[in-house]
Amino acid sequence: MVRRRGFLAASLALPWLGGCAPAPARRRDDVLRFGLAGPVRNLDPRLATDATSARVNRLLYVPLVDFDAASRPVPVLATWEQRDATRYRFTLGHGGRRFADGQRLTAADVAATYRSVLDPATASPHRATLSLIDAVEVLDADRLEFRLQAPDPLFPAYLGVGILPAGLIESGQGFQRVPVGSGTFRLLDWPEPGRLLLERRRDRQRFELVTVKDPNVRVMKLLRGEIDLLQNDLAPELVAFLRRRRGIRMERIDGVNFSYLGFNLEDPATGDPRVRRAVAHGIDREAVLRYLFRGGGRTAEAMFPPEHWAGAPELRGHLYDPAASRALLADAGWSGERRLVLSYKTSSDPFRLRLATVIQSQLAAVGIDLRIQSYDWGTFFGDIKAGRFQLYGLTWVGIRTPDIFRYVFHSAALPPAGANRGRYRSAVVDALIEQAQQAPDPARRAALYRQLQARLHADLPYVPLWYEDQFYAARDDIVGYHLAADGNYDGLDQVHVHGAEPSPSSRLIQ
Repeated sequence: MVRRRGFLAASLALPWLGGCAPAPARRRDDVLRFGLAGPVRNLDPRLATDATSARVNRLLYVPLVDFDAASRPVPVLATWEQRDATRYRFTLGHGGRRFADGQRLTAADVAATYRSVLDPATASPHRATLSLIDAVEVLDADRLEFRLQAPDPLFPAYLGVGILPAGLIESGQGFQRVPVGSGTFRLLDWPEPGRLLLERRRDRQRFELVTVKDPNVRVMKLLRGEIDLLQNDLAPELVAFLRRRRGIRMERIDGVNFSYLGFNLEDPATGDPRVRRAVAHGIDREAVLRYLFRGGGRTAEAMFPPEHWAGAPELRGHLYDPAASRALLADAGWSGERRLVLSYKTSSDPFRLRLATVIQSQLAAVGIDLRIQSYDWGTFFGDIKAGRFQLYGLTWVGIRTPDIFRYVFHSAALPPAGANRGRYRSAVVDALIEQAQQAPDPARRAALYRQLQARLHADLPYVPLWYEDQFYAARDDIVGYHLAADGNYDGLDQVHVHGAEPSPSSRLIQ
């Protein structure tokens, strides 16, 4: 343990942390600047797949439903009633009914949005989940019905796509760069990649979203007053450094985004369950969280945290057990004379690279040699989607509904039909997914999802790692920002400069 601590501590040194950085500079204008680690890529909620774009789209658009703290669906634009096993009627409320261009949002806009998602020509990643919709019928300006091909008690939870104007959909507008939604923000300008100017509609407060990829530079920009607020995507030593700085406000909460190692099950080595179990027993997750993350996370055993309505709190972890790891490798035919060599793909983010080297060191001790391959995000994620990997590390962000299991683990969800990128196939898992989706009783449905997660925990198409904490850092005169467990940016709705109180809270523009 002493050697491990020394290795991790050595990896945390940054030369400028010992200096005496000044307190943050004061504001220069009335624009609040939010520092991002990665750029916004797509402002069309039907098409966006990266986390940053999805989080900004939540500010620009309003969906029919959202989720409560236990990830159960709750009304936003509309309430609903189930008319029969395959028919749901939605009634629009009063809030969120005004698009940024002044048009009133009606049921026709909702229908047009979902019809476009279902159109293969749109190439929406939501189409697979929503393909159970047989028809969308507009009843009047405020009401519409969805008819399903088969019963699905989870259906309302799938309707989280932001609503777009029907007329602009029909005209072929490119929402990717010219968004028009009914959210509390609107886009003012996108002058260059990595820089967006948004306006909060109720009080005209402007926000500039600035991409600063280097975390050290992002911190220095905060201290120099060039940005006012940042969230996540900092190495733990930078978080600790900011916590000690005069003039900086910080907050931290438990997160729910699921980090994991993914395997290619069609590969001769990683397709062997003994090898996957050896990897699981060879990683000391508690040590990584304690020393590398500095306590900024909690171990995970499943995609959903225990507090989720479909969570599986009874799952027991694959404990760090080097002896068991070596025995599994030996049983699989790997030994000191024939060491197992695996390719591990990750992004070029400095902290993710450091994490990869820690995992590399831990697995080397049990007889697995990792060859780390790091790439820019686009290349890395392209390889993962194409199945060009043996082993990789990633995080599922913002997952709320159990349809994720079909999307990620069902045998029919191999790309491009879904995100079963590791080519996992299990008749038992397929059956559990289908039974759970059809179970009308909520308690029975939750029990089936717990069985499903127990089977995945045993088969290990993923090695569960942890849920990383969420945090933000801001100048101390920036107040009102509230963190979300999934890292969304909804807190921008209420953030303001001390002494300049915002208008009353409202996620919905009338």
